[in-house]
Amino acid sequence: MNVDVIHDNLLYFLVGAYPHGPLGGAALTLLLSVLSASLSAILGLVFGVALVLTRGVAHTTLLLFLGFFRAIPVIMLIFWVYFLLPILFKVDVPGLFTVVCALSLIGGAYLAHSVSAGISSLPAGQWQAGRALGLNTVQIMTSIILPQALPVMLPSFINQWVALIKDTSLAYVIGVAELSFVATQVSNRVMVHPTEIFLFVGLMYYVICATLELLANRVARRYDKHLRLDGK
Repeated sequence: MNVDVIHDNLLYFLVGAYPHGPLGGAALTLLLSVLSASLSAILGLVFGVALVLTRGVAHTTLLLFLGFFRAIPVIMLIFWVYFLLPILFKVDVPGLFTVVCALSLIGGAYLAHSVSAGISSLPAGQWQAGRALGLNTVQIMTSIILPQALPVMLPSFINQWVALIKDTSLAYVIGVAELSFVATQVSNRVMVHPTEIFLFVGLMYYVICATLELLANRVARRYDKHLRLDGK
């Protein structure tokens, strides 16, 4: 094992060509992950609540819409956004926007069902108690249902976010210089030690995902403890 190739290119692995060029490497992977995780959480909450509240044709249409994004591969959606939107709307679509858009839509579609399941797991008496207090649907959802359902949903959110971090490597196919892309650049440039390079990249993905899981679990425990204290 020769780790000199890692040492010599460490800064490039971490931030790409920045500050003399665009941000890349692990920093861009983190940026893609944070943006996509935030948007997918918002979409998941909105669509999940809509799944619970809608009935009939609206509910079926929403199920078909979410099923479409759950069924197609991430790389297929990236290609559609990156190559089809410029043809249809005559606009240039940046690679960063393409990846965030694709990951957010697919992540949001998966999280919507987790949110719906978390809300449905609460007893119907919670809704009845809210109505007995004179609250409307929005007030019941934000004041009674979601605060109790969020801890139930959190493991699904963490799993989806970890999967999303790994899926950012698909940005490679449209030339976005995230961690996998810069690793391939380094490997092609030095032409030796690919094992060391890609083992190091795998280790970086593991550290990022494990750190996210650790932090999210700690937040979940604190939130659960806070709810238990409030319930006393």
